[in-house]
Amino acid sequence: MEKPNLSYIESMSGGDKAFEQKLIDIIQKEFPEEKQIYFDNISAENYKEAAENVHKLKHKISILGLVKSYELAATYENNLIDMNLKGKEDFESTLQLMTIFLKTL
Repeated sequence: MEKPNLSYIESMSGGDKAFEQKLIDIIQKEFPEEKQIYFDNISAENYKEAAENVHKLKHKISILGLVKSYELAATYENNLIDMNLKGKEDFESTLQLMTIFLKTL
């Protein structure tokens, strides 16, 4: 399985460590909130809203260098729009990986 990384953030920053830290801080603040809203919507079977949550979260997936997971999230987002939960386990595993990674920063 892929591992989150900071390669994309480092490539965007041009070596500006303050900029990198600012992006990391934003992700660390927003990610847990967005993740919780996603889980709340899944629990309530609000699949269209959950698809919107996945849409937001997949940008953070991309920023953390998870190319394959981004593709899985995009497919899962479309499945949710069709009221289909296929891809849920893989997506939620990605969220768990990201949670662990962000705690180490």
